[in-house]
Amino acid sequence: MRADKPYADRPAPLTRRELMNLTRERSVSHPITNMREIAKTSPGRLMIILAVLIISCVTVGWYASNTLDQRTSTLEEMINDTEPLAEASQVLYSSLSIADAAANTAFISAGLEPAALRADYNNAVATAANALIQSASGTSMDSTQVRQDLTTLSTQLPVYTGLIESARLNNRLGNPVGSAYLGEASNMMQETILPAAERLYTERSEAIGDARTNFTKPPWGVYFALALVLAALIATHLYIARRSRRRFNVGLLIAIWCVVIGLMWLLIGGLLSVKSTSDAENLGAAPLGELTSARILTQQARSDETLSLVRRGDEQALEESWGSAINEIDAVLDDYLADDRKDVAEDSVTEAQSALALWREAHAAMLERANAGDFNGATAIAVGDNPDGSAAAYTALDDALVEGITVTRETFRDDINTAWVVIGYAGLGILLLGIAAAVASVFGIGPRIREYR
Repeated sequence: MRADKPYADRPAPLTRRELMNLTRERSVSHPITNMREIAKTSPGRLMIILAVLIISCVTVGWYASNTLDQRTSTLEEMINDTEPLAEASQVLYSSLSIADAAANTAFISAGLEPAALRADYNNAVATAANALIQSASGTSMDSTQVRQDLTTLSTQLPVYTGLIESARLNNRLGNPVGSAYLGEASNMMQETILPAAERLYTERSEAIGDARTNFTKPPWGVYFALALVLAALIATHLYIARRSRRRFNVGLLIAIWCVVIGLMWLLIGGLLSVKSTSDAENLGAAPLGELTSARILTQQARSDETLSLVRRGDEQALEESWGSAINEIDAVLDDYLADDRKDVAEDSVTEAQSALALWREAHAAMLERANAGDFNGATAIAVGDNPDGSAAAYTALDDALVEGITVTRETFRDDINTAWVVIGYAGLGILLLGIAAAVASVFGIGPRIREYR
């Protein structure tokens, strides 16, 4: 061997044919190519089908569980948080109106105000303060406007009560300035405090409506996903039955029944949940909102009626405001009874209509006395204990509306709770059924794959 030939041991270059053969061999050994080759075989196709079924069953089970758990969580939040906050806002609004009406009524009573009126005012203020605390407990997710309104209520309510105490003290001493304090307090209530409370109540009520809207339609996406998995399992069973010439595959039949059970569970539970949510809207939320509106108008009308006996010169404007509120209450009650869907609290609404008619008559008698110059007689009708007077009619109307509000609120909560119960465990159940279907698919297809070994 010659030492001056360093490349003597290098192999000869590959020919073109050899390069092509080598490339073909390497491409055959590529994973993707191997999978393609495996997919052309019967056991390979079965393994791919099995993998798709396992992934599909578990994924759809997880998707159904996640979707239904979100629905149940929203319903649970509505029962435990959203609705109580809305109720607290309604109580806050009504209590503030009651406090204003009671303060005006107590002011026009001669001498020391009656203990009952004083107690009504104190109870209304205490209830409003407690409702304000409850309303403020849910501000983390509220808008800036809601937080501003809560700030307004918390800062202005003590100012209002201070003005009322000044008005009461001067009224006891016989100082005419007492009516000025009362007028300033009433203006603050009507122009600042009550509008803030109304916005708060509207915001919280709309939050309930937004949550209910999500449940007026069934979860079609989950239905569609389960139907696809069911179709895939049935198609797989038919394919294996044709290839293996066995009519039944126990594993796949179990998987099919698991999906069918999940689909029926979802179908029945979903429809019942949607129906309960719809009932909560038609028999609970809608009438509750109308009766709440009627009660707020009742407090406003009572405040206008009593204030007209205190503030001279504003009688005409207050009388027009009273008449407008009474007409709105009448329209709300008439529409309520005319709606066949609202078959709850009808007795309470009928009682409210009777009390409203009595109030109209008592108010007309009060105006007649006031126009004749009989201020004491008008005051006796407005705040006296006469069973045919305005005070008795107003109390009967308010009591009937409170009873109706209580009934409709209980109906709403019962229906929402039913909607939660019927799908409360559907999410977990369908997830477990999906896993069971995946396991059953393994036991159904696995033996067919081993037959090819």
